Amino acid sequence: MINKINRIIFMGTPDFAVPSLQALLDHQENVVAAVTQPDRPKGRGRKLTPPPVKVLAENAGIPVLQPTKIKTEEYLDTIRELAPDLIIVTAYGRILPGPLLRLPPLGTINVHGSLLPRYRGAAPVQRSILHGDRETGITIMQMDEGMDTGDILLQDSLPITADDTSATLAAKMSRLGGRLLIEALELLRRDQLPPTRQDNHLATEAPPLSKEEAEIDWTRSAFAISCQIRGLDPWPLAHTEHEGQRLRLFSPSVIPGEPMEPPGTLCRIDRDGMMIAAGHDYLLIREVQREGANRMPVQAFLQGRPLKTGTRFGAK
Repeated sequence: MINKINRIIFMGTPDFAVPSLQALLDHQENVVAAVTQPDRPKGRGRKLTPPPVKVLAENAGIPVLQPTKIKTEEYLDTIRELAPDLIIVTAYGRILPGPLLRLPPLGTINVHGSLLPRYRGAAPVQRSILHGDRETGITIMQMDEGMDTGDILLQDSLPITADDTSATLAAKMSRLGGRLLIEALELLRRDQLPPTRQDNHLATEAPPLSKEEAEIDWTRSAFAISCQIRGLDPWPLAHTEHEGQRLRLFSPSVIPGEPMEPPGTLCRIDRDGMMIAAGHDYLLIREVQREGANRMPVQAFLQGRPLKTGTRFGAK
């Protein structure tokens, strides 16, 4: 049997979803509609801003749906009238009801940002960095009503580098997701995409990030703090206390060594940045951002606010 995929509905919202939709367009797939979340206020002016998927879809002449509620008969009827053979979801941002998932003849598949069953949930890219993983990847899965519990259809991995932030890693993963999605469609058309059940004993969760995770505890290892800084960039951004204000830190590197200074002590300042003692090893910080200011190299920051070695960060 050859699976017919003539009509596709794509569901996605942020930048992470754009390469998946672009891959479908480049492959000349018939995307009959793009479903995305409503426009949201953004920036200091709180200007109503369309999601990236909407921008791409409209530029490509694809009808866009932005429902405020998706668990209604009215919405289900709208999708039914579009008669999709397959629904594809990439970072849509809402839990889809069972009747919608099962509506297309080929069901609904998802481009998920982890190697399932690891990191089921809303923040798999960030959690992989926060936990110090050296590898992550993309999973194409058949969606069911659970939280990323559906059968695995296809996977591919990529390394996490020591410089990766959540933003840079997400960009690489989104491009991989687009390529893997097209590969999955070709296999699905040939009926060569057998599902594999997830091993629930190996499952881990990836809950949404919170601002409470952003404060740096200098008694942790330099590696753990580096993962925190990179994993929380671009949101909510890791910070430490300095002179009664929050100082956000960026571009970290681990410097091996056993500190004699208390954790959080500024030990050295040079053209490379500032070296701070951690619970284990040292952390080199190259960029900072104080409250109400722009992100800048450490040397530019020091021109306006000189620091001395022996300064303690995190002390309130």
